[in-house]
Amino acid sequence: MRKTTSSFLFFLLVSFCAFAQKTKEHKTADTDKSKEILLEKSLTVQRDTVQVVDTTTQIITTSNELQMTTLTKTSIKDSLTYAAKDYPKMSELDSLWKQELYNSSLFDTIYKSVTELAYEPVEYVDLPTDTLKARLAELNARTPFNVEYNPSLESVIKNYLKNRHEHLNRLMALSEFYFPLFEQELDNQNIPLEIKYLAIVESALKPRAKSRVGATGLWQFMFGTGKMYGLEVSSYVDERMDPIMATQAACAYLAKLYKIFGDWDLALASYNSGPGNVTKAIRRSGGYTNYWNIRHNLPRETAGYLPAFLATMYIFEYADKHGFKPRKPEFAYFETDTIKVKQMISLDQVSEYMNIDMEELQFLNPSYKLDIIPYIKDENYVLRLPLDKIGPFVANEDQVYTLAKAEFDKREKPLPKYFEANDRIRYRVRSGDYLGKIARRYGVRVSQLKKWNRLRSNNLRVGQRLTVYPRRPVVNTTQKASSSKTTKAKTVTSTSELYTVKSGDTLWSISKKFKNISVENLKSWNDISGSGIKPGMKLRLSKS
Repeated sequence: MRKTTSSFLFFLLVSFCAFAQKTKEHKTADTDKSKEILLEKSLTVQRDTVQVVDTTTQIITTSNELQMTTLTKTSIKDSLTYAAKDYPKMSELDSLWKQELYNSSLFDTIYKSVTELAYEPVEYVDLPTDTLKARLAELNARTPFNVEYNPSLESVIKNYLKNRHEHLNRLMALSEFYFPLFEQELDNQNIPLEIKYLAIVESALKPRAKSRVGATGLWQFMFGTGKMYGLEVSSYVDERMDPIMATQAACAYLAKLYKIFGDWDLALASYNSGPGNVTKAIRRSGGYTNYWNIRHNLPRETAGYLPAFLATMYIFEYADKHGFKPRKPEFAYFETDTIKVKQMISLDQVSEYMNIDMEELQFLNPSYKLDIIPYIKDENYVLRLPLDKIGPFVANEDQVYTLAKAEFDKREKPLPKYFEANDRIRYRVRSGDYLGKIARRYGVRVSQLKKWNRLRSNNLRVGQRLTVYPRRPVVNTTQKASSSKTTKAKTVTSTSELYTVKSGDTLWSISKKFKNISVENLKSWNDISGSGIKPGMKLRLSKS
């Protein structure tokens, strides 16, 4: 009896422990669940019907990577399309990262910060001066740069940490993509790896960045200097915007400058302003060769150049000490590969046939100015793709080129038409647009878009109208549509004709009513500084 009772008690004890453990696991699971991103149980492939219009008679059957394509002679037919959708939340996270990769607003921020550096004391309690001195001494010991403490450098570092934390966090995310490429080339040419931070100061890691004086690319080569170091610039291609070619050229140029000056600080200064300006500054300072002693004799932009570089290097090297937590890239540069093209092909054709995002292609192939890869004998023009797209492209290469050639042959002209520099368009904001995307599409800067449209922030709303003065070629797809409208612009026949402003009129709507008159004309002829006009106001429609 005693043995039975003991067994029963043991059974109760085991059961209680099991129940407690199960309850604990259930609570833990609930806690973990609250930290998870809830995904739908299942996603269905969406099917839709579209109309297909073709002008050739050809049927192409391809392998699984590309679907069967049916081309019929000048006919309209319904075709089924399929689209596999991603989880909305995950797709949103992906799009946020892509905005970091493709947005060009950081370049404007960096460019302004270097040219307008202020050296006034900055209060930043999280970085005591003694701590900064100790860390700079560490950097000075392990780098070939003169990273000694001085109040001006302290001011720049603390200003960056206090006022540019978000920008630096985004730059650190971008650096995860580009720095491995930079480090490989720097190591190949025996150049200090810390030079990689120079690309941040130069271009904010934007391959298509262009300064107000024409310096272009990640390493901001001027046209002449780029030519000297083998970077081709033509109507189709600007190799200053190719990450690998430009990095190789930058390394060669920096090695040459170091050979001249024997000092990396002076080599960086001469990279920015030219060796001539550095030698003049040395003469005017009385023969000093320390950067901090000749800085006051350098151009203003170069005077802030090395402090910005050293501040950036310090912050990146001690990022963990200042709470930076950048996002990692979706893929690294080494997870891409190139294919030498066998005939002319456009990025939008590759995007369509290979089911890859157009912006991703532009990001990976920034040196093609028209988004068209030309084919020229003895030239190695290549298409860069993510590794998972290389196999499908090669397996279907002949079919892809066949489709691309057929599309080029149907065009009246093989290249898109150019907008003149002063031509203006009105762009309607679509879902998914942001300023960097629109700016890149038309070859302008984000700061210009904001100036033309008096935008105080980067926020846009769907349906919003933006004025754009394009600097790059685009296909004019709206010309025929606009010409079919019943309302036609009037021609001003009298040099003294006046227009009476009506309720609801804007300068833009008035300019559209008359041929060859722009908003700028109306402002100039009527001494209007802003955009405000009132009903009843008389506006001149000519200079006199």
